Amino acid sequence: MNLDQYLPVLLFILVGIAIGILPQVIGYVLGPNRPDPAKNSPYECGFEAFEDARMKFDVRYYLVAILFILFDLETAFLFPWAVALKEIGLMGFFIGAEFVVVLTIGFVYMWKKGALDWE
Repeated sequence: MNLDQYLPVLLFILVGIAIGILPQVIGYVLGPNRPDPAKNSPYECGFEAFEDARMKFDVRYYLVAILFILFDLETAFLFPWAVALKEIGLMGFFIGAEFVVVLTIGFVYMWKKGALDWE
């Protein structure tokens, strides 16, 4: 078995590791290190840590995060549709319009149910 075949793979792995580790080492060596109490304090979700780490979060926090991801991904589908609008023709336009209508209905339903209200 000829091990010369694996030299490009080995070089690829070594270069990948170097690209991943070298900037971190350079930043650690050359970067300023001036810790203060504010930098060393724990910071989670916009408020100070004051109780057990296993405390319960309000479900609305997760709901808003999931809804943001959902609508963000759905609107990302609109960009390729808009770019290819000339090629997909009138039928593609109506399918994309239907997608936007369903997206809007979901958004209005979510709004009416109070999923976006934050007290």
